[in-house]
Amino acid sequence: MTWRATLREDLAAARERDPAVRSTAELVLAYPGLHAIWAHRVAHRMWQNPALRLPARVLAHWSRFFTGIEIHPGATIGRRFFIDHGMGVVIGETAEVGDDVMIYHGVTLGGVSLRKAKRHPTIGDGVTIGAGARVLGPVVVGASAKIGANAVVVRDVPAGAVVVGVPGEVRKPKEAPPVDPHDSFDAVDPAIWI
Repeated sequence: MTWRATLREDLAAARERDPAVRSTAELVLAYPGLHAIWAHRVAHRMWQNPALRLPARVLAHWSRFFTGIEIHPGATIGRRFFIDHGMGVVIGETAEVGDDVMIYHGVTLGGVSLRKAKRHPTIGDGVTIGAGARVLGPVVVGASAKIGANAVVVRDVPAGAVVVGVPGEVRKPKEAPPVDPHDSFDAVDPAIWI
């Protein structure tokens, strides 16, 4: 995929997931989540070349300075990723994030080990992670799961599950009609906001 196609895809994902968007110009100029992911895409590409790892880290550092979002250049992030608001987001080096993932401000995808191994979460496709949530360690969050605001997840999460609380408690949605993805959390479980 060309960088232009990726840019258009990122803009379309942001427009689809944020009802406050007024124009493409606003997205390009005033959305730190987009700026952070674009800087990350460049830094991650640099990270693949061991000779460019220091410049990749410096680029990630400057991106954090300007956006308030820290994404290690070693993290792998899929397509159509969107960070809404963004301030305080931290994504660790060995994190893997699937396609069509949306996260809110204050989210941490962090490690719980000092070993040089896989120590950050793997987030499946279509996952939504609420404001202030912490997903810690080499856990796997299954596709289309929803992590509630301020939840602390330290165990694997099944696909399609809803997790709330500290520590995170898995709640599977009761059988219900299909949820419009634009309605995100509120149609699934009101506890997601608590």
